[in-house]
Amino acid sequence: MTFNSLIFAAFLPIVFCLYWFVFARSLKWQNLLVVAASYVFYGWWDWKFLILIAITSFCSWWSGLLIHRFREERRKAWWISAANIILNLGILGLFKYYDFFARSFADLFLGGKADGILLHLILPVGISFYTFQALSYSIDVYRGRVEPVRDVVQFFAYVSFFPQLVAGPIERATSLIPQFGRERVYGYSQAVDGLRQRLWGYFKKIVIADWCGVYVDKVFGDIPGQSGVQLAAAAILFAFQIYGDFSGYSDIAIGVSKLFGINLTRNFATPYFSRDIAEFWRRWHISLTTWFRDYLYIPMGGSQCPKPRVVLNTMVIFLVSGLWHGANWTFLVWGAFHALLFMPLILSGKNRRYKGIVAEGRALPSFKELGQILLTFALVTVGWVIFRADNLSQAWAFFAGMLRWRSISDLYFFFDRAFLSRAVWIALMLLVEWVDRGEEHGLSMAGVRHGTIRYAIYIAIILVTILYFDDGSPKFIYFQF
Repeated sequence: MTFNSLIFAAFLPIVFCLYWFVFARSLKWQNLLVVAASYVFYGWWDWKFLILIAITSFCSWWSGLLIHRFREERRKAWWISAANIILNLGILGLFKYYDFFARSFADLFLGGKADGILLHLILPVGISFYTFQALSYSIDVYRGRVEPVRDVVQFFAYVSFFPQLVAGPIERATSLIPQFGRERVYGYSQAVDGLRQRLWGYFKKIVIADWCGVYVDKVFGDIPGQSGVQLAAAAILFAFQIYGDFSGYSDIAIGVSKLFGINLTRNFATPYFSRDIAEFWRRWHISLTTWFRDYLYIPMGGSQCPKPRVVLNTMVIFLVSGLWHGANWTFLVWGAFHALLFMPLILSGKNRRYKGIVAEGRALPSFKELGQILLTFALVTVGWVIFRADNLSQAWAFFAGMLRWRSISDLYFFFDRAFLSRAVWIALMLLVEWVDRGEEHGLSMAGVRHGTIRYAIYIAIILVTILYFDDGSPKFIYFQF
C-alpha cells in the first residue's frame, strides 16, 4: 500500500476513526490498533515480509530486556547486544547485499558465472529503515540512554508505525517510544498542521516528482539519442524528482502521524538552499545522517582525533551511506564523490560554518549566497546522475553526452512546452519553500495571516494535485532502500 493510492485514501479514514472514536479510552488497544494497521499496510505488498519485521521487532524487544537484566555484567550485555545487531544486519545483508557481493565475486574469480551462487531474493520494502530503527534501540539500551520497553505491543508499534515504516524518518527510541507509552489527546491545531504538511507532500510527489520522472526516465532510456542540453535538463529534473519524491514522502508521513497525535523527526530542511556540501548533508535525509553520526562516526572517533583519522572516518561514513542506499557500485561511487566534496571543508575546519538558514531576516539572498547555493546544487546534481544511473557505464555515457553540443538550436529545448511546465511547478515549489524556509515544512503558512488567502492556496494546490494524480503513478523512490 502506498500513500499515493486510492486504497490508502480509504484505509487512512478507517484507521483514524477507529483510533479516536473506538479505542481512544485504552492506550493498550490504541497501540494494538497501530500495530494491526501497520501490518495490514506493510503486508499489502506481500504478507510474507511481515515475518521479517516481526522477527526484527521481537528479537530487538527481547534483547533489550536481556541487556537490561545483565546491565551489571557488561560482558554478557555486550554479547546480547552484539548478537541482536548481527542478526538484524545479517537479515539485511542477506536480502539486500548477498547477490551483489556474490555477483562481484563471480566477476572477479569465476569469469562472471554467478548463476550457481545467486539467491535472487526479493528485497523487502523499506527493510533498511526499520532495521536501523530497531538497531538504534538495542544500542541505546546497552548504552543506558533508554530504558527497555516491557510492553511488547508498545515496542511493535515503535518499529512498525505505518506512516514512517517503509521510508522513514528513521526514528530514535528516545523520541518515539515514549509517545506510545502515554495517553494521546486529539489536538485540532496539530491535526490541521498535519493536513497542511500532508498536502504539501502530495504536491511534491505527484506534481513535481512524478511529472519530472516521466522526462527523466525517457532520457535515461535513450542517452545516445539526446543532446547535451537535454541530458543536462534531465540531470536537473532528476535532482528535483528525487527531492520531491523523498521529501514529499517524509512530509506525508509526518503529516499523517500528526493526525494520530504522534510527532516524527523532521527529515528535510530545504537542502537545495544550502551554501556548501556540509550544510546540504545537515539538511538532506536528516534522520539517516544523524544516525550514522551517532552510531558510527562518533564511535570511530568523529572529528575529535588527528586529521588523517577524521578524513578516514568521513570517507567511511559516506561509503557506508552509499552502500545503505543500494547494492550497486553506483551508490558506492556516489558516496565517495560526496566524501571528496566534503574533504576541503573538513581539512579547513569549515564544515560547520553554516548552521542557520540562509538570508535569515531578509527576503532575498546576497549575490554571494546565491552563487554558493547554485554551486552546491550543481555539485549535488552531478552526484545525482551517478545515483540515478543503472551502472557506472551508463553514468559515464551520460556525462560524456552532456558535452555533446550539436548547434545553438539545442538551447531552444529550454523553451519547450513540456520542459517549461515542469519548470513552472518547480519554481512555485521553491518559492513556497523559500518563504517558509525557517518553518517546519513548506506549507506552514506562517507569513499568511488572512484566512481567505490561505484557503485559496490550499484549494489551488488540491486542484492541481488532483489534476496530475494517477493511481498507477510510480512508487516512492526510497521504497527500494
